[in-house]
Amino acid sequence: MIHPIFTELTECRDCYKCVRGCPVKAIQVKDGSAVVVKDRCIYCGHCVDICPSHAKKIRGDLSRVRQFVQSGRKIFCSLAPSCVAEFPFSIDSLVVALTRLGFSGVSETAIGAHLVNQAIEMYAESHEGTCPWISSACPTVVQMVKKYYPSLINQLSKVPSPLQCHSAYLRALYGQEIGVVFIGPCIAKKVEADQTPGYPDFALTYEELNAWLLAEQIDLDMIEAEVTADSSIVPSLVPCRAGKSTLYPVEGGMIASLKWGSDPFQTHAVAISGMNQVAGTLSGMEKEDLNTAFLELLACEGGCINGPVSSQSRSSATKKSLSSRYSRSRITDRAPIFNGDASFVAKLLDGGYSLIVKNNEQEEKPVSSFISSHSKEEIDQALKLLGKRDAAEELNCGGCGYNSCREMAVAYLDGMAEPEMCVTKMRKEAQSKMDVLLRTIPVGVVIVDDQLQIVDCNNNFLKLFGDLDFSLGPSQLNLVFGLPVKRFVPFYEKFMDQFTSSMVRQYRLHYEDTFLKVTFFSVEKQHLVGALFEDITTPTVRRETVVKKAEDVIQRSLETVQKIASLLGENAAETEIMLNSLIDTFKVPPSGEQDGYTQEES
Repeated sequence: MIHPIFTELTECRDCYKCVRGCPVKAIQVKDGSAVVVKDRCIYCGHCVDICPSHAKKIRGDLSRVRQFVQSGRKIFCSLAPSCVAEFPFSIDSLVVALTRLGFSGVSETAIGAHLVNQAIEMYAESHEGTCPWISSACPTVVQMVKKYYPSLINQLSKVPSPLQCHSAYLRALYGQEIGVVFIGPCIAKKVEADQTPGYPDFALTYEELNAWLLAEQIDLDMIEAEVTADSSIVPSLVPCRAGKSTLYPVEGGMIASLKWGSDPFQTHAVAISGMNQVAGTLSGMEKEDLNTAFLELLACEGGCINGPVSSQSRSSATKKSLSSRYSRSRITDRAPIFNGDASFVAKLLDGGYSLIVKNNEQEEKPVSSFISSHSKEEIDQALKLLGKRDAAEELNCGGCGYNSCREMAVAYLDGMAEPEMCVTKMRKEAQSKMDVLLRTIPVGVVIVDDQLQIVDCNNNFLKLFGDLDFSLGPSQLNLVFGLPVKRFVPFYEKFMDQFTSSMVRQYRLHYEDTFLKVTFFSVEKQHLVGALFEDITTPTVRRETVVKKAEDVIQRSLETVQKIASLLGENAAETEIMLNSLIDTFKVPPSGEQDGYTQEES
């Protein structure tokens, strides 16, 4: 089965933004592509949100769900309470639409949330009013505890998540043979469907639901008008409507829906949202071991209303307001709402996860191998390979995606990173190669910026135009950088012409009784221009030029001999042109001729 989050390798652009944004660094860079490591991933979906090239994808389950709904079985929809912040229509319209998609019934996931609340309160009553658990409501937090804080696993809630409890409750009411499909803003719910099959069977995102409605040509606007005209077309929610547990998708909503919610000081429970805050809380618990309160931990900042596939067009304030008003309407409405099921909750407390995991081996085992234990010597050796030979070179720039050079070195030792990810290392290598090239190339080289100031040059350039008969060292060369090129090169205005063109242009420059072949090239369009100056009056170049010209003449003569006599005149003309060009190449200019550029013929 495809991982819930995967990378489209052909679209990955080596930006390392996903590495930088991943709260647990579950991204492996291999052969230049950043891939999600299944065993490390906590399914927060942040990499999907921030990938600039959209290379991180969410597994699509819509086609399988459509077949599932058409299978002939009774399929129930478990609808997340955050839907009120997602769809600008009444829940009634959405229930009608889901029924038209083929669901046998629509039930609110908040029913499962109420059962979880009831279990927590029942446990607290028998434990001096406290319940020092970490909530299992957020599957991303559960994954994070299991994979990165194994010492805290025993503090996870003893009852399954609201979705898992809801799935189990629907099966208890309507039979084990039914199907359950969750629809909400969470990618991690797909993991619950994968790891505990049937609780639920599938999990769809709101994006997938919208795609399904579009494919079936179901218009929520039209349904809203129908519902307004005739409310009797709206099927009842099963088994009934949820109450204040619909506040679950808002940070603190779980606690507010408990009896503890009436305590303004929240002495029995604490709500935390956002990955950084959650990680800090878990880390602190490992060190201090002082948790005596119930912890409502949510990976998404502000709660599930800001899930990874939730609408980005509404602010958190608007979403929170919509959720709060919806819960208020449920409490004040006279229609019946769900009041719990004491016998089922007793089974939850007694059996826990055994109600949904028939084979205990299916339950994911904690993996703590991610906590690296490399020696200082190994890390120091890796740092040297990354070009960090001392502490001063550890810039901790974050360009690789890691917070520090040492963290990057550990990732390299773990096989999660490549040396090429180090921006400073690659820049130094590129600069070193460029320096070697400039020092050894047998022609003069200069690079200037758009102010016609020298950015870089070599000794051959200074020997041609600086009247030097010796080579300068690197520190002395640095003194030249920043000087105007007009101090060295005559007719420097020609450089300015090159900033408007990206084409390579060649000229022949006559300067102080020498002929120079000049090649202009663009380094950064409209910002940096380079020039190569080759002295073509040197004996070697002159000899090579004569030989090449002569060979061209001989070759053309041989070809022409084989042609009909009428072409002999044309051959003679071409020979004359070539020989005249040889004469022009080596002719000493008359005393009155001026220095300057001559455009080279292609």
